[in-house]
Amino acid sequence: MRRRFIVLLLLEIAVFATGANAYAAGGNYVFAGATAAEQRQVRSALDASAFPWDLVPARVTINVGAYDVSHAAPGQIWLDRDLLRAGRFGWAVVQDEYAHQLDFFRFDWSMRARLNLELGARDWCYGVSGLAHGEYGCERFSSTLVWSYWPSRNNAYRPTTPDDESAAMAPTRFRSLMAELVGAPRTATGARL
Repeated sequence: MRRRFIVLLLLEIAVFATGANAYAAGGNYVFAGATAAEQRQVRSALDASAFPWDLVPARVTINVGAYDVSHAAPGQIWLDRDLLRAGRFGWAVVQDEYAHQLDFFRFDWSMRARLNLELGARDWCYGVSGLAHGEYGCERFSSTLVWSYWPSRNNAYRPTTPDDESAAMAPTRFRSLMAELVGAPRTATGARL
């Protein structure tokens, strides 16, 4: 009886440990509050992109719940559960929020200033209040990264006008800039179309 209890306890510990952590093709993250299906959606979203998420040098906690708006802070991402239920439509938002982690952990102020200028933004990230979402460089950056490394018709960030956030810079030029700044690939080879 005692032996059976110990075996069951060890199995529970193993299931808990492997279910809580997720290390997809790129990125270092753990989940909080996510079902197995939601975890699969996040992994699929990140794996669809050709961007090497492991360039973010920190473990990120991906919180899934009933949030009005998906958002990020250093080391944390909050994703709305309904967004993940939308399948591929929500993948761009997952990538967008993870892209902010690159800003938080890899960019210095000179890199941000350069990106702000190159992307045509008015302020980097909410230092000036009252601007439209697309006037902030951090938002143009994350949207442009999503489109540049996942150039798919399934990408909800696919630009439809030159004024779209994701159209702030041509993908080839943006990937070259990311290669220079953080060593990211210059191509979107491997992106899931």
